[in-house]
Amino acid sequence: MLDIESKIMEEQKHSIDAAAVTVPPMQARESNKISIIISPRAATSSKIMPFEFIHADPAEPSGAHAPHHHRWNQGLLKIRSVPLIKKVMAEFLGTFILIFTVLSTIIMNEQHDGVESLLGIAASAGLAVTVLVLSLIHISGCHLNPAVSVAMAVFGHLPPAHLLPYVAAQILGSIAASFTVKGIYHPTNPGIATVPKVGTVEAFFLEFITTFVLLFIITALATDPHAVKELIAVAVGATIMMNALVAGPSTGASMNPARTIGPAIATGRYTQIWIYMVATPLGAVAGTGAYVAIKL
Repeated sequence: MLDIESKIMEEQKHSIDAAAVTVPPMQARESNKISIIISPRAATSSKIMPFEFIHADPAEPSGAHAPHHHRWNQGLLKIRSVPLIKKVMAEFLGTFILIFTVLSTIIMNEQHDGVESLLGIAASAGLAVTVLVLSLIHISGCHLNPAVSVAMAVFGHLPPAHLLPYVAAQILGSIAASFTVKGIYHPTNPGIATVPKVGTVEAFFLEFITTFVLLFIITALATDPHAVKELIAVAVGATIMMNALVAGPSTGASMNPARTIGPAIATGRYTQIWIYMVATPLGAVAGTGAYVAIKL
């Protein structure tokens, strides 16, 4: 009996030793597998999909990715939550800065024998729009242009109740900037006003087409969740610069009723102002509608 019990105890001891020897390597191998699986996935997500990785839902599997427009849609929700008074203030200040910059560049070009040139004026306008979009898009959408606001309202991207406050703020900002420029520089030649230097029909279609192009680009980047959002400011600024080079010598490349109204009031020059009041909103609505018709 003692021999049998000793044999049983020895067998149990051997099995315990075997288990003690066997278990740690299995745990080590499993640990290695876990570390191998997790590390590449984390590295891949952070490199290829940084925004989706940052905003991933913890409840989702680690391989699942949020839509590309998740981050942008969050931004739009934040814009909608901003009080209207702050949006209106942003539109007023943004339009003031834009018009002040453009008019100052035009006056410097006139007072210093063309030192800025058409390219400099176009670049000034494009850069102003770029930095303003970067600064204000999360507050008001950074329209700075009654034609943009009208087009956004027509296609449901701006509440109808916000249209009139937006337009009023933009026009007042332009008027304030125009009188500020006039008071600082005292220009002898009121060249800051947009007056067509070509025929009525040509001027009308130039303003229509340039505004069409501008709103086509804005609508594509700002309203379509499939579009690349990160470079919207650069794209809109580049479009302004491009259009200024195309139509600047002919019509002043307004593309913006506020750009025309403010200097017209400050200088008292209203020559064919109806072209800018009619062609730009029509071009804006047409440009927005064109993109809406072809988007995915």
